[in-house]
Amino acid sequence: MPGIESPDINRVALSIQQPWAELILRGIKTIEIRKAPTRIRGTVYLYAAKQFSTLQCAQVALDAYNLERETLSRGCIVGQVDLLDCRVSQPDDAALACVPEMMVQDTCSWILGGAVRCPQLWPARHLPFGPWFYPFQRRGSSPGHRRMYGGS
Repeated sequence: MPGIESPDINRVALSIQQPWAELILRGIKTIEIRKAPTRIRGTVYLYAAKQFSTLQCAQVALDAYNLERETLSRGCIVGQVDLLDCRVSQPDDAALACVPEMMVQDTCSWILGGAVRCPQLWPARHLPFGPWFYPFQRRGSSPGHRRMYGGS
């Protein structure tokens, strides 16, 4: 996968809390459950958020995969993953998302594959304000966003 040896400043990152980021890197979690769909496809950086997941199923995942919370990297780029597709979630998606079936109701499944761990952790120069961000350069807001929310 190109771009894993050194940061690509034009690549967008997806912010994911631990232990989910680690499970994606291990190829265990191949579906990310979100309330909203995404049009983004292709290779994206995987940013391990500073905040650890507070969901009860996160502790279940830690136990199931013998992960120690203290050893999981947070607040940095940990790898990259291919975002292959996005569709309405199905009940069967729960297992591949490592969450209970009730959590996939009325959600979207972001289909992931080809995860690769970075040879070294990369601190993000710019931090996320949502799930998507550019970690190595500041991106200006779009003209439509500036018109809607003010600004030049």
